[in-house]
Amino acid sequence: MTNTQTVDSKRVLLAAPRGYCAGVDRAVVTVEKALDLYGPPVYVRKEIVHNKHVVTTLEKRGAIFVDETDEVPEGATVIFSAHGVAPVVHEEAKALNLKTIDATCPLVTKVHREAKRFAADDFDILLIGHEGHEEVVGTSGEAPEHIVLVQSPDHVEQVQVRDPDKVVWLSQTTLSVDETMETVRRLREKFPKLQDPPSDDICYATQNRQLAVKQMAPETDLMIVVGSRNSSNSVRLVEVAIEHGAKAGHLVDYADEIDESWLQGVTTVGVTSGASVPEVLVRDVLEYLAERGYQDVRPIVAAEESLLFALPNELRRDLKARNGSDADQVRHDAGSLH
Repeated sequence: MTNTQTVDSKRVLLAAPRGYCAGVDRAVVTVEKALDLYGPPVYVRKEIVHNKHVVTTLEKRGAIFVDETDEVPEGATVIFSAHGVAPVVHEEAKALNLKTIDATCPLVTKVHREAKRFAADDFDILLIGHEGHEEVVGTSGEAPEHIVLVQSPDHVEQVQVRDPDKVVWLSQTTLSVDETMETVRRLREKFPKLQDPPSDDICYATQNRQLAVKQMAPETDLMIVVGSRNSSNSVRLVEVAIEHGAKAGHLVDYADEIDESWLQGVTTVGVTSGASVPEVLVRDVLEYLAERGYQDVRPIVAAEESLLFALPNELRRDLKARNGSDADQVRHDAGSLH
């Protein structure tokens, strides 16, 4: 094979959908609009979403990220991240007379409501998720006396409940679909009367991005997932790629983190991004690859997404009071993070 033929055979499989989901878009725009409306600084409890570029960009605009509520000055404005918070956090904010804007993803809020509902009916709730993840901490805080954390299929044998006839499972929204279903299968073997949540807890965006990767992986020599290492859904995409046939997979925040040695002998590169990743970072990866001969980009479309979430009520109210504009739609004024 000649050098020309080798270059011509190089290609990129580009996942669709990828990048921002509706909940992330809503959360990021919430911080941007709050900075415009109230002026800096605006405080954000935890990272608004798990992406290094997003956080750094918002910091430059005047957002201040804190780990705990008591780091916010009394009377200031604080935004709660897309991952959700426990009720005790709302109580802490009230005690400090903070103006709160809750940017929790509505799909996470749904899981919170399910936890409260089943706790009220005195169920034991088996919450499938990763210990310490902000979403798990928030959901657990809704019903701490009823929730048992199940971290993996191998953890099932250690699970104990009060009444095996009154048990239900819920999950973190950003998990591997396959691993979660395996965990549920083992839980059901142990607790035959295990109830399911009213609807899927793993969010549509997580499922769609994993589905695209599953379709791409068997043809892929190298899968590059754009995303941060503390992003659960991004980390899962690398794992799903390897599990479904990709010969190699790596997670990068930026194109300049790609090691050229990864491309040795590689004909097909798969590219996707986690649900908290702005598209500009994917474009940078595609440019990096094009400069190295991977100019044939073929989309792999697993699903179409059109969901939009309204901005938080507190912010919409203040926006309307200022200028009377319709603040229902999230995607206003596309900027560097969109």
